[in-house]
Amino acid sequence: MKGSTHLAIGTVIGIAATLIQPFTVKNAALYIAVSAFSALSADLDGPSILSSSLGKASKQIRQILVWLGLILTTVLTFLFLAEQKFYPEYSIICLIALLFGFITKVGIIRNALVSVIGGLMMVSGWHFQMNWIIGLGLFVLIAPWLKHRGMTHTIWALCIWGVISYSMEQQLQVDGLMAVATTSYLSHLLADTLTPQGVKWLYPLYKKSIKLRIK
Repeated sequence: MKGSTHLAIGTVIGIAATLIQPFTVKNAALYIAVSAFSALSADLDGPSILSSSLGKASKQIRQILVWLGLILTTVLTFLFLAEQKFYPEYSIICLIALLFGFITKVGIIRNALVSVIGGLMMVSGWHFQMNWIIGLGLFVLIAPWLKHRGMTHTIWALCIWGVISYSMEQQLQVDGLMAVATTSYLSHLLADTLTPQGVKWLYPLYKKSIKLRIK
């Protein structure tokens, strides 16, 4: 299922919440933002709308590393030929830059950037004593390294999302946030269940994908 479809479903859920719950501008903004993010979060385990901009950044970083390695190689070669001097520290940096640039996949760099954001969220949550931010940060930190449509697309991940969103609702004192977040996350899993690939709801206990085809 396309990310835009998940986003649309999550947004609709958020709008519905604003109609059901007592209306304030702040609460409406929270419902829509939380539902939209929750509907996309399961796809943090691979390229998605949430990480696409980081994917572009990772390509740029990879190119910078390649060029840095080539420039350093040129400079070190010139210094060695001209002055007969060898710089082991710079040579190691050069080697790492070249290896990282040529061998490391762009996806790995993107995953690292997403994980850094998750780590920063955890630090912020600890600093401001908000457990839900710590939990969300841990989810964001780990998710990029998981197999696509693996653990983030399971009933267990939905339960974890429910715990995080319950803590968020209690901290922010906005009724219905947990229901909005979990319903939106659930909508992602249900929508993916309708695709040919399906979803491994009970992975790793049951490793086969569950599919529902609507004719």
